[in-house]
Amino acid sequence: MKLWTFVGLLATLIIAAVLPWYAYNESNRMAHAQTELLADSIAMGEEIYAENCVVCHGSDGQGISAYPGLANEGVQTMDYDSIFKVIERGRYDTAMAGWGVGEGGVLNDMEIDQLIAMIQYGDWQQTAHTVEALGLAPPTVITVEVSDEILAEISALPHGNLLAAALPVYAANCAACHGANGEGTAIAPALNSADLRAGKTDDELGRIIANGVPGTLMAGWDKALPAADIENLVALMRYWDEVPANALPQPELPPIASTDAEVIASGAQLYNVACGHCHGPEGQGTPMAPALNVQNFLTDTNDQAIKAIISQGVPDTRMPAWGGRLTDDQLNALVSFIRAWEPTAPATANPTRPGAGAGTAPNSDGGLGPPWMRSN
Repeated sequence: MKLWTFVGLLATLIIAAVLPWYAYNESNRMAHAQTELLADSIAMGEEIYAENCVVCHGSDGQGISAYPGLANEGVQTMDYDSIFKVIERGRYDTAMAGWGVGEGGVLNDMEIDQLIAMIQYGDWQQTAHTVEALGLAPPTVITVEVSDEILAEISALPHGNLLAAALPVYAANCAACHGANGEGTAIAPALNSADLRAGKTDDELGRIIANGVPGTLMAGWDKALPAADIENLVALMRYWDEVPANALPQPELPPIASTDAEVIASGAQLYNVACGHCHGPEGQGTPMAPALNVQNFLTDTNDQAIKAIISQGVPDTRMPAWGGRLTDDQLNALVSFIRAWEPTAPATANPTRPGAGAGTAPNSDGGLGPPWMRSN
Protein backbone atom coordinates (compact mmCIF):
# COMPACT_ATOMS: atom_id res chain seq x y z
CA MET A 1 0.00 0.00 0.00
CA LYS A 2 2.80 2.38 0.76
CA LEU A 3 4.24 1.80 -2.74
CA TRP A 4 0.95 2.63 -4.41
CA THR A 5 0.58 5.67 -2.20
CA PHE A 6 4.02 6.82 -3.26
CA VAL A 7 3.25 6.19 -6.95
CA GLY A 8 -0.01 8.13 -6.67
CA LEU A 9 1.68 11.00 -4.93
CA LEU A 10 4.44 11.05 -7.56
CA ALA A 11 1.88 11.01 -10.37
CA THR A 12 0.02 13.89 -8.73
CA LEU A 13 3.20 15.89 -8.43
CA ILE A 14 4.08 15.21 -12.09
CA ILE A 15 0.62 16.27 -13.23
CA ALA A 16 0.80 19.38 -11.06
CA ALA A 17 4.15 20.24 -12.61
CA VAL A 18 3.18 19.43 -16.22
CA LEU A 19 -0.21 21.13 -16.34
CA PRO A 20 1.11 24.71 -16.03
CA TRP A 21 3.78 23.93 -18.62
CA TYR A 22 1.13 22.44 -20.96
CA ALA A 23 -1.23 25.35 -20.39
CA TYR A 24 1.58 27.81 -21.13
CA ASN A 25 2.60 26.03 -24.31
CA GLU A 26 -1.02 25.54 -25.41
CA SER A 27 -1.61 29.25 -24.99
CA ASN A 28 1.48 29.96 -27.09
CA ARG A 29 0.36 27.41 -29.68
CA MET A 30 -3.09 28.99 -29.94
CA ALA A 31 -1.60 32.48 -30.22
CA HIS A 32 0.79 31.26 -32.93
CA ALA A 33 -2.10 29.59 -34.78
CA GLN A 34 -4.13 32.81 -34.62
CA THR A 35 -1.18 34.80 -35.95
CA GLU A 36 -0.78 32.38 -38.85
CA LEU A 37 -4.52 32.45 -39.56
CA LEU A 38 -4.49 36.27 -39.64
CA ALA A 39 -1.46 36.28 -41.95
CA ASP A 40 -3.15 33.80 -44.30
CA SER A 41 -6.36 35.86 -44.24
CA ILE A 42 -4.44 39.04 -45.04
CA ALA A 43 -2.69 37.34 -47.96
CA MET A 44 -6.01 36.09 -49.36
CA GLY A 45 -7.56 39.51 -48.74
CA GLU A 46 -4.85 41.14 -50.84
CA GLU A 47 -5.78 38.96 -53.81
CA ILE A 48 -9.52 39.59 -53.31
CA TYR A 49 -8.84 43.33 -53.13
CA ALA A 50 -6.72 43.21 -56.30
CA GLU A 51 -9.41 41.36 -58.22
CA ASN A 52 -12.43 43.35 -57.07
CA CYS A 53 -11.64 46.67 -55.38
CA VAL A 54 -8.47 48.16 -56.82
CA VAL A 55 -10.08 49.91 -59.79
CA CYS A 56 -11.95 52.30 -57.46
CA HIS A 57 -9.80 52.44 -54.32
CA GLY A 58 -6.32 52.23 -55.86
CA SER A 59 -3.43 49.79 -55.52
CA ASP A 60 -2.34 51.30 -52.21
CA GLY A 61 -5.80 52.11 -50.86
CA GLN A 62 -5.45 55.87 -51.41
CA GLY A 63 -8.57 56.08 -53.58
CA ILE A 64 -8.90 57.10 -57.23
CA SER A 65 -10.55 60.36 -58.26
CA ALA A 66 -13.97 60.52 -56.58
CA TYR A 67 -13.66 57.08 -55.04
CA PRO A 68 -12.60 57.23 -51.38
CA GLY A 69 -9.39 55.89 -49.89
CA LEU A 70 -9.38 52.99 -47.45
CA ALA A 71 -5.85 53.38 -46.09
CA ASN A 72 -6.81 55.62 -43.21
CA GLU A 73 -7.44 55.34 -39.49
CA GLY A 74 -11.17 55.89 -39.85
CA VAL A 75 -11.62 52.72 -41.92
CA GLN A 76 -9.01 50.70 -40.02
CA THR A 77 -10.69 51.39 -36.68
CA MET A 78 -14.26 50.93 -37.91
CA ASP A 79 -16.04 48.18 -36.01
CA TYR A 80 -16.19 44.80 -37.71
CA ASP A 81 -19.97 44.66 -38.16
CA SER A 82 -20.11 48.08 -39.82
CA ILE A 83 -17.37 47.40 -42.35
CA PHE A 84 -18.82 43.95 -43.08
CA LYS A 85 -22.21 45.49 -43.88
CA VAL A 86 -20.66 48.12 -46.17
CA ILE A 87 -18.82 45.47 -48.19
CA GLU A 88 -21.74 43.04 -48.18
CA ARG A 89 -24.56 45.50 -48.90
CA GLY A 90 -22.86 48.53 -50.42
CA ARG A 91 -23.67 52.16 -49.69
CA TYR A 92 -26.96 53.66 -50.83
CA ASP A 93 -26.74 56.44 -53.42
CA THR A 94 -23.01 55.90 -54.02
CA ALA A 95 -20.98 53.88 -56.53
CA MET A 96 -20.30 51.29 -53.78
CA ALA A 97 -22.29 48.21 -54.79
CA GLY A 98 -23.14 45.28 -52.55
CA TRP A 99 -20.44 42.62 -52.95
CA GLY A 100 -22.03 39.91 -50.81
CA VAL A 101 -23.46 36.89 -52.63
CA GLY A 102 -26.81 37.55 -50.97
CA GLU A 103 -26.87 41.00 -52.58
CA GLY A 104 -26.00 39.73 -56.05
CA GLY A 105 -22.25 40.14 -55.54
CA VAL A 106 -19.39 37.67 -55.80
CA LEU A 107 -17.95 37.50 -52.27
CA ASN A 108 -19.00 34.96 -49.63
CA ASP A 109 -18.76 35.65 -45.89
CA MET A 110 -15.29 34.12 -45.57
CA GLU A 111 -13.95 36.23 -48.43
CA ILE A 112 -15.41 39.38 -46.87
CA ASP A 113 -13.72 38.40 -43.58
CA GLN A 114 -10.40 38.04 -45.41
CA LEU A 115 -10.87 41.39 -47.11
CA ILE A 116 -11.58 43.03 -43.73
CA ALA A 117 -8.44 41.42 -42.28
CA MET A 118 -6.37 42.97 -45.08
CA ILE A 119 -7.98 46.40 -44.74
CA GLN A 120 -7.65 46.58 -40.97
CA TYR A 121 -4.43 44.68 -40.27
CA GLY A 122 -2.56 44.47 -43.56
CA ASP A 123 0.23 46.58 -45.04
CA TRP A 124 -1.00 48.72 -47.93
CA GLN A 125 2.42 48.81 -49.56
CA GLN A 126 2.45 45.02 -49.57
CA THR A 127 -1.05 45.07 -51.03
CA ALA A 128 0.20 47.38 -53.79
CA HIS A 129 3.03 44.90 -54.52
CA THR A 130 0.49 42.07 -54.74
CA VAL A 131 -1.67 44.11 -57.13
CA GLU A 132 1.36 44.79 -59.34
CA ALA A 133 2.48 41.16 -59.24
CA LEU A 134 -0.97 40.03 -60.37
CA GLY A 135 -0.94 42.56 -63.21
CA LEU A 136 -4.11 44.23 -61.93
CA ALA A 137 -2.91 47.80 -61.36
CA PRO A 138 -5.67 50.20 -62.49
CA PRO A 139 -5.11 52.36 -65.59
CA THR A 140 -3.39 55.68 -65.01
CA VAL A 141 -5.78 58.61 -64.79
CA ILE A 142 -5.08 61.19 -67.48
CA THR A 143 -4.45 64.68 -66.10
CA VAL A 144 -3.18 67.99 -67.46
CA GLU A 145 -1.26 70.80 -65.79
CA VAL A 146 -1.94 74.54 -65.70
CA SER A 147 1.16 76.69 -66.11
CA ASP A 148 1.99 79.44 -63.62
CA GLU A 149 1.87 81.96 -66.46
CA ILE A 150 -1.70 81.02 -67.34
CA LEU A 151 -2.78 81.16 -63.70
CA ALA A 152 -1.24 84.61 -63.34
CA GLU A 153 -3.09 85.78 -66.46
CA ILE A 154 -6.38 84.31 -65.22
CA SER A 155 -6.00 85.87 -61.77
CA ALA A 156 -6.32 89.31 -63.37
CA LEU A 157 -9.78 88.52 -64.79
CA PRO A 158 -13.00 89.83 -63.14
CA HIS A 159 -13.54 86.50 -61.37
CA GLY A 160 -9.86 85.60 -61.50
CA ASN A 161 -9.39 84.38 -57.95
CA LEU A 162 -12.20 81.84 -58.29
CA LEU A 163 -11.07 80.70 -61.73
CA ALA A 164 -7.40 80.41 -60.77
CA ALA A 165 -8.36 78.29 -57.77
CA ALA A 166 -10.67 76.06 -59.82
CA LEU A 167 -8.57 75.34 -62.92
CA PRO A 168 -5.88 73.20 -61.21
CA VAL A 169 -8.62 71.16 -59.52
CA TYR A 170 -10.41 70.73 -62.84
CA ALA A 171 -7.17 69.82 -64.64
CA ALA A 172 -6.30 67.15 -62.08
CA ASN A 173 -9.72 65.55 -61.71
CA CYS A 174 -12.11 66.48 -64.53
CA ALA A 175 -10.25 67.20 -67.77
CA ALA A 176 -9.76 63.55 -68.72
CA CYS A 177 -13.52 63.05 -69.08
CA HIS A 178 -14.89 66.52 -69.82
CA GLY A 179 -12.06 67.75 -72.05
CA ALA A 180 -9.18 70.13 -71.37
CA ASN A 181 -11.31 73.24 -71.94
CA GLY A 182 -14.64 71.82 -70.86
CA GLU A 183 -15.70 71.08 -74.42
CA GLY A 184 -16.93 67.58 -73.54
CA THR A 185 -15.86 64.18 -74.80
CA ALA A 186 -17.46 60.91 -75.84
CA ILE A 187 -17.93 59.89 -72.21
CA ALA A 188 -18.88 63.18 -70.56
CA PRO A 189 -20.85 66.32 -71.54
CA ALA A 190 -19.50 69.80 -72.13
CA LEU A 191 -19.18 72.02 -69.05
CA ASN A 192 -18.03 75.13 -70.90
CA SER A 193 -21.49 75.68 -72.33
CA ALA A 194 -23.85 78.65 -72.54
CA ASP A 195 -26.79 76.22 -72.36
CA LEU A 196 -25.44 74.76 -69.13
CA ARG A 197 -24.92 78.21 -67.62
CA ALA A 198 -28.46 79.24 -68.56
CA GLY A 199 -30.15 75.99 -67.60
CA LYS A 200 -28.61 75.15 -64.21
CA THR A 201 -28.40 77.07 -60.97
CA ASP A 202 -25.24 77.07 -58.87
CA ASP A 203 -26.95 74.83 -56.32
CA GLU A 204 -27.87 72.31 -59.02
CA LEU A 205 -24.33 72.26 -60.40
CA GLY A 206 -22.93 71.81 -56.90
CA ARG A 207 -25.24 68.88 -56.21
CA ILE A 208 -24.22 67.18 -59.47
CA ILE A 209 -20.53 67.46 -58.60
CA ALA A 210 -21.08 66.35 -55.02
CA ASN A 211 -23.51 63.50 -55.65
CA GLY A 212 -22.76 62.37 -59.20
CA VAL A 213 -25.21 61.30 -61.88
CA PRO A 214 -26.69 57.76 -61.60
CA GLY A 215 -26.33 55.62 -64.70
CA THR A 216 -23.26 57.49 -65.95
CA LEU A 217 -19.50 57.53 -65.26
CA MET A 218 -20.01 60.68 -63.16
CA ALA A 219 -19.35 59.66 -59.58
CA GLY A 220 -20.03 61.84 -56.54
CA TRP A 221 -17.03 63.94 -55.50
CA ASP A 222 -18.19 65.04 -52.06
CA LYS A 223 -15.86 62.56 -50.33
CA ALA A 224 -12.88 63.38 -52.55
CA LEU A 225 -13.03 67.17 -52.79
CA PRO A 226 -13.54 69.75 -50.03
CA ALA A 227 -16.61 71.95 -50.27
CA ALA A 228 -14.46 74.94 -51.28
CA ASP A 229 -13.12 73.08 -54.33
CA ILE A 230 -16.64 72.12 -55.41
CA GLU A 231 -17.76 75.75 -55.06
CA ASN A 232 -14.80 76.87 -57.17
CA LEU A 233 -15.63 74.30 -59.86
CA VAL A 234 -19.19 75.65 -59.98
CA ALA A 235 -17.72 79.15 -60.40
CA LEU A 236 -15.54 77.85 -63.25
CA MET A 237 -18.61 76.56 -65.10
CA ARG A 238 -20.46 79.80 -64.43
CA TYR A 239 -17.66 82.11 -65.67
CA TRP A 240 -15.83 79.86 -68.13
CA ASP A 241 -16.48 82.26 -70.99
CA GLU A 242 -13.95 84.61 -69.32
CA VAL A 243 -11.15 82.02 -69.51
CA PRO A 244 -8.84 82.39 -72.53
CA ALA A 245 -9.28 79.71 -75.18
CA ASN A 246 -6.97 76.73 -74.78
CA ALA A 247 -5.92 77.77 -71.29
CA LEU A 248 -5.38 74.10 -70.55
CA PRO A 249 -3.36 71.92 -72.93
CA GLN A 250 -5.11 68.93 -74.42
CA PRO A 251 -4.12 65.76 -72.51
CA GLU A 252 -1.90 63.40 -74.41
CA LEU A 253 -3.83 60.27 -75.34
CA PRO A 254 -1.44 57.40 -75.96
CA PRO A 255 -2.65 54.84 -78.53
CA ILE A 256 -4.34 51.75 -77.13
CA ALA A 257 -5.86 49.72 -79.94
CA SER A 258 -3.50 47.30 -81.64
CA THR A 259 -3.80 45.82 -85.12
CA ASP A 260 -1.84 42.74 -84.08
CA ALA A 261 -3.89 39.64 -84.93
CA GLU A 262 -2.95 37.85 -81.70
CA VAL A 263 -3.97 40.81 -79.54
CA ILE A 264 -7.31 41.11 -81.34
CA ALA A 265 -7.88 37.35 -81.02
CA SER A 266 -7.18 37.57 -77.29
CA GLY A 267 -9.68 40.42 -77.06
CA ALA A 268 -12.23 38.33 -78.95
CA GLN A 269 -11.92 35.52 -76.41
CA LEU A 270 -12.38 37.95 -73.52
CA TYR A 271 -15.36 39.56 -75.24
CA ASN A 272 -17.06 36.20 -75.76
CA VAL A 273 -16.65 35.35 -72.07
CA ALA A 274 -17.35 38.69 -70.45
CA CYS A 275 -19.28 40.92 -72.85
CA GLY A 276 -21.11 39.00 -75.57
CA HIS A 277 -24.07 37.93 -73.47
CA CYS A 278 -25.14 41.52 -72.79
CA HIS A 279 -23.81 43.39 -75.83
CA GLY A 280 -24.50 40.60 -78.35
CA PRO A 281 -22.03 38.14 -79.87
CA GLU A 282 -21.10 40.62 -82.61
CA GLY A 283 -21.62 43.78 -80.58
CA GLN A 284 -25.03 44.46 -82.07
CA GLY A 285 -26.56 45.21 -78.66
CA THR A 286 -29.42 43.61 -76.74
CA PRO A 287 -32.18 44.91 -74.44
CA MET A 288 -29.61 44.49 -71.63
CA ALA A 289 -26.82 46.64 -73.09
CA PRO A 290 -26.22 49.04 -75.99
CA ALA A 291 -24.60 48.22 -79.33
CA LEU A 292 -20.84 48.58 -79.61
CA ASN A 293 -20.50 47.51 -83.23
CA VAL A 294 -22.15 50.61 -84.70
CA GLN A 295 -20.68 53.61 -86.48
CA ASN A 296 -21.72 56.40 -84.13
CA PHE A 297 -20.27 54.68 -81.05
CA LEU A 298 -16.96 53.78 -82.68
CA THR A 299 -16.39 57.12 -84.40
CA ASP A 300 -17.46 59.24 -81.42
CA THR A 301 -15.69 57.22 -78.69
CA ASN A 302 -11.91 57.21 -78.55
CA ASP A 303 -9.84 54.30 -77.24
CA GLN A 304 -9.33 55.88 -73.81
CA ALA A 305 -13.08 56.37 -73.41
CA ILE A 306 -13.81 52.75 -74.32
CA LYS A 307 -11.15 51.58 -71.89
CA ALA A 308 -12.52 53.84 -69.15
CA ILE A 309 -16.04 52.46 -69.58
CA ILE A 310 -14.79 48.86 -69.44
CA SER A 311 -12.48 49.54 -66.54
CA GLN A 312 -14.72 51.72 -64.37
CA GLY A 313 -18.14 50.38 -65.32
CA VAL A 314 -21.25 52.54 -65.27
CA PRO A 315 -22.86 52.95 -61.82
CA ASP A 316 -26.54 52.01 -61.49
CA THR A 317 -26.50 50.00 -64.72
CA ARG A 318 -25.70 46.40 -65.56
CA MET A 319 -22.20 47.46 -66.68
CA PRO A 320 -19.75 46.33 -63.97
CA ALA A 321 -16.24 47.62 -63.43
CA TRP A 322 -13.83 45.18 -65.07
CA GLY A 323 -10.65 47.07 -64.19
CA GLY A 324 -10.07 45.05 -61.03
CA ARG A 325 -10.65 41.73 -62.76
CA LEU A 326 -8.72 42.24 -65.99
CA THR A 327 -5.08 43.18 -66.42
CA ASP A 328 -4.10 46.29 -68.36
CA ASP A 329 -3.04 44.09 -71.29
CA GLN A 330 -6.44 42.39 -71.26
CA LEU A 331 -8.26 45.73 -71.20
CA ASN A 332 -6.15 46.88 -74.16
CA ALA A 333 -6.92 43.64 -76.01
CA LEU A 334 -10.65 44.21 -75.53
CA VAL A 335 -10.33 47.77 -76.84
CA SER A 336 -8.38 46.43 -79.83
CA PHE A 337 -11.07 43.85 -80.61
CA ILE A 338 -13.89 46.40 -80.36
CA ARG A 339 -11.97 48.95 -82.44
CA ALA A 340 -11.41 46.32 -85.15
CA TRP A 341 -15.17 46.48 -85.90
CA GLU A 342 -14.98 50.12 -87.01
CA PRO A 343 -14.24 49.67 -90.76
CA THR A 344 -17.32 47.48 -91.25
CA ALA A 345 -19.60 48.78 -88.49
CA PRO A 346 -23.25 49.22 -89.55
CA ALA A 347 -24.75 52.70 -89.55
CA THR A 348 -27.55 51.68 -87.18
CA ALA A 349 -27.76 49.11 -84.41
CA ASN A 350 -29.85 45.97 -84.81
CA PRO A 351 -30.24 44.64 -81.25
CA THR A 352 -31.06 41.00 -80.55
CA ARG A 353 -32.12 39.24 -77.39
CA PRO A 354 -29.38 37.82 -75.14
CA GLY A 355 -28.24 34.45 -76.41
CA ALA A 356 -29.34 35.06 -79.98
CA GLY A 357 -26.81 33.87 -82.52
CA ALA A 358 -25.06 36.38 -84.74
CA GLY A 359 -27.04 37.13 -87.88
CA THR A 360 -30.18 35.34 -86.69
CA ALA A 361 -33.41 37.13 -87.53
CA PRO A 362 -35.52 38.06 -84.49
CA ASN A 363 -39.19 37.26 -84.06
CA SER A 364 -41.87 39.92 -84.02
CA ASP A 365 -41.18 40.48 -80.31
CA GLY A 366 -37.57 41.39 -81.07
CA GLY A 367 -35.87 38.09 -80.12
CA LEU A 368 -35.63 34.42 -80.94
CA GLY A 369 -38.26 33.41 -78.40
CA PRO A 370 -38.90 29.82 -77.30
CA PRO A 371 -38.16 26.95 -79.74
CA TRP A 372 -41.76 26.59 -80.90
CA MET A 373 -41.87 30.26 -81.99
CA ARG A 374 -38.66 30.24 -84.05
CA SER A 375 -38.96 30.44 -87.80
CA ASN A 376 -37.20 27.85 -89.91
